[in-house]
Amino acid sequence: MKKEWKILKHDAGLTDEISKSLKCSSTVAKILFNRKIVSPQNAVHFLYPSFRNLRPPFSIKDMDIAVKRIYASIINNEKILIFGDYDVDGITATTILLEFLLYAGADVSFYIPHRITEGYDLQISHITDYAVKNNINLIITADCGSNSHDAVKKANSVGIDVIVTDHHEISDSLPEAVAVVNPKRDDCMSGLDNLAGVGVAFYLLMGLRKYMRDLKFWNDKPEPNLKKICDLVSLGTIADVVPLVDENRIFVKSGLGVMKSGGSRPGINALSQVCGINTKFIGSDDIAFKLSPRLNASGRIDHANISAELLSTKSFSNAKQIAESLNEMNFKRKEIEESVIKDISIYLTKNPDELKKKSLIFSNHNWHEGVLGIAASRLAEKYCRPVVLISIKNGMGKGSARSIPGFDLCKGFSGCSDELEGFGGHSMAAGLKIKSENIALFQNHFENIVHQTGRAEDFLPKLLIDCELAFNDISRKLIDEIEFLQPFGSSNPEPIFLARDVRVLSSSIVGEKHRRMILSQPFSKKSKTFNAIFFNIDPDRPMAKSFDKLAFRLRWNYWNGEKTAQIVIEETRPFISDS
Repeated sequence: MKKEWKILKHDAGLTDEISKSLKCSSTVAKILFNRKIVSPQNAVHFLYPSFRNLRPPFSIKDMDIAVKRIYASIINNEKILIFGDYDVDGITATTILLEFLLYAGADVSFYIPHRITEGYDLQISHITDYAVKNNINLIITADCGSNSHDAVKKANSVGIDVIVTDHHEISDSLPEAVAVVNPKRDDCMSGLDNLAGVGVAFYLLMGLRKYMRDLKFWNDKPEPNLKKICDLVSLGTIADVVPLVDENRIFVKSGLGVMKSGGSRPGINALSQVCGINTKFIGSDDIAFKLSPRLNASGRIDHANISAELLSTKSFSNAKQIAESLNEMNFKRKEIEESVIKDISIYLTKNPDELKKKSLIFSNHNWHEGVLGIAASRLAEKYCRPVVLISIKNGMGKGSARSIPGFDLCKGFSGCSDELEGFGGHSMAAGLKIKSENIALFQNHFENIVHQTGRAEDFLPKLLIDCELAFNDISRKLIDEIEFLQPFGSSNPEPIFLARDVRVLSSSIVGEKHRRMILSQPFSKKSKTFNAIFFNIDPDRPMAKSFDKLAFRLRWNYWNGEKTAQIVIEETRPFISDS
């Protein structure tokens, strides 16, 4: 779908104040304003994230109860089980909890369910078939559990305590656990709603470490340095696409620092090597588009335990073998995903009226449910509407859904709860379970909800442009300032600029479907020229010799130990909306 280009408006007085206070360019001041950073004080906190600015762990409801129960379990040598989710967020949350508790001398193990055969969340069978048989005394969930009422009730009946750590939406009442550490609780006033599951787990460790410090537990051994595990916290936080502001920005900035300094674990270093990432220059994009898909591939294709082993191993040679295996799984995942996308594309070609709907819901008996989430994400971005993909086996459908800004999936699913066997997740990403005979009814009901609650503008794809930027105003200092705004991600997207009347001085195809160019703006004899790259183009389509308007990103390109300015072309369009 063709995107509408929208140049964001700025408050000249506020951007000027930010620019003067921070001694930064007006361009960067505009970018900060666009990120809702509208005062010099907020800008300083944003640009210089510090652990000193973290909100206190005991502001989270039930944190005090949770740390006391875990401490009692440690000193009484009870058997603790960490039960984690199978995505990157859950795997990293599980790993940091496991490492901390092992260091503290706890009798602890972990369990991650199989995505296909067991499904999401803590189930009654996990209590009866695993926890009871292994004499578990305490279960700590990681990135799940907020809606596991039946499983928690079963655990209580057999004398097993449960502590939930999670960040997913709570569909109804809280489970009857010893503690439910979830900032999305209605009665939690911490303001930490944006944390990923691994962020909640990290907060639990902050609270537990302090509680143990107050009880002189660390007198005989050094306290664990929690900053060192921020490499994992940054992985889970970026992978779960939570807003990279406030605490999340602090965690990710710190974690990237650990990776860049060479202090990260063998698993991350090995996987980075397989992906061709130089960890000295690793960024949030590398995690989002290279590391995370490979870490998720094990849970989609095989078992998430493989990725958990990668992140916890101390051996680089072992890590290298696992990393190469994950890389192969990722190739397989791509192939399976493409087959799903192809099925849907063929169907839409034959049934174009489907695109008149405000939501897209498809089901198939042959789809691999492990890839549905990422396929739904691609379709939601392409068609700018909520997408639900369902794989049907033996009369039961398991689905993954992805949304667009402005529509809350969980609220939408809640309105269709009579047709669903269960659901959970976030506003933008969720999963569901449904009987095959109810899919048509659900499809109509969900479409009505989306149609009634969604705004017309929500379904129009937009390209948000931070400001106009002439080539002659681009400098090394400006690019350094833009780089300083990293990490980029949700709520802090990489800035996009507009340039007018751009000339193509040279052009060539690289890597089969990328176009490398040299660009200029012919304003004067002293006009600057820049190297540019246009990714994923049609190589057979003739390239224009000039552009009336160009939307682009501005980056340093690191190569052979040197850095040069590079324009990354986002789109070329003849129409700009200044509204």
